[in-house]
Amino acid sequence: MSTNISANDEICPVMQDLSLYISEVLQKPLPDYVMEKAKQHSLDTLAAMVSGAKMVPGEFAVKYARLQGGVEEATVPGSDVVTTATVAALANGMTAHADETDDSHLASRSHLGCGVVPAALALAEKEGRSGTEFMQAVTLGYDIGGRMTPALNVNRFYDAGHSTHTFAPLFGAASAAGALAGLNQDQVRWLLSYTAQQASGVNCWARDADHIEKAFDFGGMAARNGVAAATMVQAGFTGVEDVFSGPRNYFFTFAPDDGKPELLLEGLQERYEIACTNIKKWSVGSPIQAVLDSVQAIVVENDLKPADIDRLEIHMSDQESHVVDSRHMSDINVQHMATVMVLDRTVSFHSAHDNERMNDADVLALKQHVHLMPTPDLERRKPIIKIKTTAGQEHNHQTAAVRGTPDNPMTRDEIDAKAFDLFAGVLGEDKGRKLIDAFWDIENVKNMRDLRPLMIP
Repeated sequence: MSTNISANDEICPVMQDLSLYISEVLQKPLPDYVMEKAKQHSLDTLAAMVSGAKMVPGEFAVKYARLQGGVEEATVPGSDVVTTATVAALANGMTAHADETDDSHLASRSHLGCGVVPAALALAEKEGRSGTEFMQAVTLGYDIGGRMTPALNVNRFYDAGHSTHTFAPLFGAASAAGALAGLNQDQVRWLLSYTAQQASGVNCWARDADHIEKAFDFGGMAARNGVAAATMVQAGFTGVEDVFSGPRNYFFTFAPDDGKPELLLEGLQERYEIACTNIKKWSVGSPIQAVLDSVQAIVVENDLKPADIDRLEIHMSDQESHVVDSRHMSDINVQHMATVMVLDRTVSFHSAHDNERMNDADVLALKQHVHLMPTPDLERRKPIIKIKTTAGQEHNHQTAAVRGTPDNPMTRDEIDAKAFDLFAGVLGEDKGRKLIDAFWDIENVKNMRDLRPLMIP
């Protein structure tokens, strides 16, 4: 689709329809199944925030937020900090992706929750919005963020060095924040222009050894910039009427030959991206999820002991194998996590984050038999595990649908248990239980500020 629209066509049809949709979304009731998904993903992301506040990237984010001070508009869950909506969004985006606990969206190649939910929570608190309005805004954020990078030709965009992990949640965060800020159709167009001006991110995040910049890139920057755009327009800022068309527009800049802005509208209110997003059963990097499912299946079904393993091969798409190859952090090191699964037959949050165990003698001995095999023709998130035993047997497994994906979703009870485990150690069991119950009954929360006491340890 050509993006060189005449300057005389001030507002293109995509912008007309999208800005109207965002401005009216809080008047559009969610289908029951979508409301349930919104509850699940919001709760899962909040659990990542609370647990992430006690991890190194989160500790820096909380420290930064505390130093900023400011008007008490929004909470930093897992801490006693209450600060401006913009600063809270930054901190909460970083705590949500302080490690690999948060959800992920395959089509957009991003983690939508760690940008969208912090932005929506900050504006919902600031504006005193209800639980239902919060869920409507979260769902909107997933819908717009999940469509943005596909509209830019997601794989080409990623391969060119742009961070899909920042662009997608940024537009999702801005849309959610704009809706909760009560922006009208004209203001939404300016919101999208300020969002486009802040769109950035390069894929060198993969070289961040400490996961601190990565937490900012994936969640903090997206959430902060989205809230900043919404609150600036709310304060009276005006801007370009249509950043998606006309001379030197957004799509001309980032996708001059293959941009498809019409994809931003495709299937709205029919295909809800929050229902297409993965919740992680295992608190590890997304490419490792299927690996753990398959290794566990082979080991348990065949009753294999560590001494039985002669060679364990992980055949993984070369588009993602580099992200998890021999990383120094345990939860994003696929060789280490496969080794832990063989030894323990399961992976807990604690074992996934036990960096000291990476030097354990039993782990090091078994890991010598684990080999990552980057494979050009293999589909992303569809690794094949091959185990050869010392007795000469061979076992192969490819997980058709990872637990937590739309084709094999986690149950409410599983998500509840995951959230309670992450909440209890920080908030205490009583507050953790009450916070979870409040999210399951979010329709009866009249003001999201009422949940603030439950989010502070």
